[in-house]
Amino acid sequence: MSEHFGTLPDGTRVRRWTFERAGVRVRVLSYGGIVQSVEVPGGAGTGARAGAGVVLGFADLDGYLSHPGPYFGALVGRYANRIAGGRFPLDGLTYALARNHGGNALHGGERGFDKRVWDGEPLAHGVRLSRVSPHGEEGYPGRLEVAVTYALDPAGALRVRYEAVTDAPTPVNLTQHSYFDLTGGAGSTREQVLRVAASRYLPVGADEIPTGVAPVEGTRFDFRTRRPVGSGYDHNLVLDKGVTAGPVEVAELSDPGSGRYLTVATTEPGIQLYSADHLGEPFAPGAGIALETQHFPDSPNRPEFPDTVLRPGEVYRSETVYGFGAR
Repeated sequence: MSEHFGTLPDGTRVRRWTFERAGVRVRVLSYGGIVQSVEVPGGAGTGARAGAGVVLGFADLDGYLSHPGPYFGALVGRYANRIAGGRFPLDGLTYALARNHGGNALHGGERGFDKRVWDGEPLAHGVRLSRVSPHGEEGYPGRLEVAVTYALDPAGALRVRYEAVTDAPTPVNLTQHSYFDLTGGAGSTREQVLRVAASRYLPVGADEIPTGVAPVEGTRFDFRTRRPVGSGYDHNLVLDKGVTAGPVEVAELSDPGSGRYLTVATTEPGIQLYSADHLGEPFAPGAGIALETQHFPDSPNRPEFPDTVLRPGEVYRSETVYGFGAR
């Protein structure tokens, strides 16, 4: 189902698509490619509620326009995460980007993919979004054609597929920025339990730019064994599997009170764990947990990291699958 959701200040109309399968209902906006809501069946534990919403969002367009900083449920690009100093070298040239986070470029710049209106094509159990990012948008080179598909599979898992092509070399790193709350709004996410198949992580400096790669052994970044998330995280965990051709399960988040759980499978080599300590009103700190599958931050300046440069004739492909269940 497609319906009118609101109108931007410049007069652009925003659409909303709703699709449902296997008891899971998802709503997606053309503005920012935002996942407005995901409703899943209730679990078996105390506090479980049938049809509970498990991502943070707003009831109307004004809510998203008034709270752009946390990227609630949005598609993030052209480059997710941070690029140091808003600059990077490529093929002998240095490119200057919009600096929107303490002198660094973050999540695509001042007006990244999260603040653009996407074209939408309804599918049987989802929607295909597309847009063209012109050469020079937010300082990035090349005309980038992007398509992102949100679709529910027969088991009710949300599959997010990304594709892009370019007419000039450019770094590309796309992700989905939903905040998950498996309590369904019934409690804090601080006690939700996380497992991630990552033996290393990226330590960061005061500017939140990676300083290298380090083992998680003996640190608070070790989620190889299930434990409560807590707080104080905005770090990239280096997945043991690396880059893969198809999605591989790498993480599970669960809520002891409701019995609900979320699995994450991806083709990406990293996952940014953000404990949402600074969301701002109307959400309390830790109201949700972001698990952003992606390549590493600042890769365009770090040749030792997996390459993020897309070149003409190549196709950028990435896929992440969010599975929902209850015990």
